[in-house]
Amino acid sequence: MSLKRLLFLAAIAAVCAAGLRAFGFEGIYVATGSMEPTLKVGTHLMLDKLTLLVHDPRRGDIVVFVAPVPPHEEMIKRVIAVGGDRVEMRKKRVFLDGTELDEPFTQHTRGKEVLRGDSFEPEAVPDGYLFLLGDNRDESNDASVWRDEDGDPIRFVRSSRVRGLVRGFY
Repeated sequence: MSLKRLLFLAAIAAVCAAGLRAFGFEGIYVATGSMEPTLKVGTHLMLDKLTLLVHDPRRGDIVVFVAPVPPHEEMIKRVIAVGGDRVEMRKKRVFLDGTELDEPFTQHTRGKEVLRGDSFEPEAVPDGYLFLLGDNRDESNDASVWRDEDGDPIRFVRSSRVRGLVRGFY
């Protein structure tokens, strides 16, 4: 193979790799313990951006999104409820449309403490929005504790803020 052809193939491969990263898949890593025990700090993950072109995130998906509160950084959380659902929390337990969720993947490191966000009345998730929580419920900066500048709860994240779905680790 000639050097010219080899350079041409390398350039094509680089463009394809850049396109795949920009529009398809991206490697990320877990920086905090908010998703433990499911995702450990330092775990490298594959972020799937393509699926969002086909459908919105679904209940149970783990997503990367831009937080609705300052400093508006990227976070990793689990989709608990989607538009049209009614969600509430009672003493650290999540209820969806009045039924308690079975969540064996969650962790409560401060189970005996009463924390802000442990309980709230039923709220309807607006269409186009998601209710997102970390699996490490007592140590997660998520929809159970987010507040706006006036101190009012921010329970839901617009689906358009989701960057991708977690699809495995490496």
